[in-house]
Amino acid sequence: MGRGKIVIKRIESTTNRQVTFSKRRSGLLKKARELSILCDAEVGLMVFSCTGRLYEFSSTSMKAIIDRYLKSKEEQHPLLNPNSQVKFWQREAETLRQQQQNLEEIQRQLMGEDLSGSSIEDLHHIENQLQMSLNSVRKRKEQLFTQEIQELNRMGQLIHQENIELYKKMNHAHQENMELQKKLYAEEEPIGLSNRPKNTVPYALAVTSYEEHEPRANFKLSQSNKNLNVRAQTKSASLGLQLI
Repeated sequence: MGRGKIVIKRIESTTNRQVTFSKRRSGLLKKARELSILCDAEVGLMVFSCTGRLYEFSSTSMKAIIDRYLKSKEEQHPLLNPNSQVKFWQREAETLRQQQQNLEEIQRQLMGEDLSGSSIEDLHHIENQLQMSLNSVRKRKEQLFTQEIQELNRMGQLIHQENIELYKKMNHAHQENMELQKKLYAEEEPIGLSNRPKNTVPYALAVTSYEEHEPRANFKLSQSNKNLNVRAQTKSASLGLQLI
């Protein structure tokens, strides 16, 4: 019969707790030693009993393992203490400085400078980079031109639609103006054109004929007034002679 499952909780009996600690401590140390041998791992194990006694195991040196552990913690959490912060930012500044130098060197090479120490492979690589950059620039330029052409076409269509609407409004206003002119011409028909059939002469011709007849009528009236004045003067003269 197998053993029942042990509940993981603090053992109340001091004797049983000490016996269990001894057994499991020996098993834990054995497992740590086997892990270091089988997997070529660097293992450090420290166990303090409830009485404060230390039990430890290290595959190499416990001090070396602890130093390596502290260094690893500093790399994972570089801002835990001031010294680590200074070292971390120094490394970051050096890395950024090196990256800047590399980028400046690449830029000078792309501009055709500092090529004296470059090999054929380096020059070929620079040429490929320039060709790829040129293709990207051309592609972007064509894309911008296409967008501008589409926008201009859209604006042209809108302006064309606006022109059509304005042309329709202009025709409508012209028709209303012609109707008003016909009504005015019908109400104020010139003398001498009353016997003319309506809608036989365009309005422009009617207005022209009206403008032509009006000064002639004034001229005839002025001539008749002159004749009347002459006749009146003649009669008055003859009457004056008879009275004498």
